[in-house]
Amino acid sequence: MFEGTYTALVTPFKNGLVDADAFAALIDRQIAAGVEGIVPVGTTGESPTLTHDEHLRVIELAVRQAKGRTKVIAGTGSNSTAEAIEYTQAAEKLGADAALLVAPYYNKPTQHGLFDHFMAIARSTDLPLMLYSIPGRCGIEIGVETAARLAAEAANIVAIKEAGGTVDRVSRLRQVLPDAFDILSGDDSLTLPFMSVGARGVVSVASNLMPAEVKALVDAVRRGDFAGAEVLHRKYYGVFTDLFIESNPVPVKAAMAAKGWMTEEVRPPLAPLLPASREKLFATLRTAEAN
Repeated sequence: MFEGTYTALVTPFKNGLVDADAFAALIDRQIAAGVEGIVPVGTTGESPTLTHDEHLRVIELAVRQAKGRTKVIAGTGSNSTAEAIEYTQAAEKLGADAALLVAPYYNKPTQHGLFDHFMAIARSTDLPLMLYSIPGRCGIEIGVETAARLAAEAANIVAIKEAGGTVDRVSRLRQVLPDAFDILSGDDSLTLPFMSVGARGVVSVASNLMPAEVKALVDAVRRGDFAGAEVLHRKYYGVFTDLFIESNPVPVKAAMAAKGWMTEEVRPPLAPLLPASREKLFATLRTAEAN
């Protein structure tokens, strides 16, 4: 169900407000590049600092602009089960194709609590659901056994975005999850190694900036061309890593702003890219473009 390239969309701002025109143009560029789906209001979309109304408006804008031309996986996770249910049900009514559910952050539930949290959301909706394990931001991971139990007991929990940073964990997930259950890399720099052990694509930050290039790498692996994929991985590896030289999405917004696609505004407490980071990022981008 979820194989290929999915772009974790930035949320463009202009004078402190969501820039709907820049967002629509971003989505059109993704569709023109042939990505399999877009993911609004996730981490990259600065969901923690969007208001409730903004969160739902961004989902609505994404669905409206996509017009069925690509899948829309709405970020609807929360550290409050009730709020996650509310967002997920709203996304379903707005026409999203699926929902992305980040592990609850800050309150650090047990694995039993995580299971109950995701099962409550699954029971509240008919949408296909993608779990999102990112312990570096949440302080907890969705355990391998918990993911397997969820896959077994909720028919609409069908995928996981894995951002735990280890190939071993992908291997362990692949061993216990049904074959139809999709694993996607949550880190551009790990897409190739993750896919080599059973992941089926990526939820990408870099594809905001270079969707065709990220898709080419993923598609190469999907058709078994690991040599070709390695060439692309090596070419863009520096970009993949330097887009996280400071907190995401600060660097990728700076790179997109340099192309004239949007402002590089981020919501506080995120701050503009520091001069040294800017210099390193743009040097890396120039090197990648030259090779």
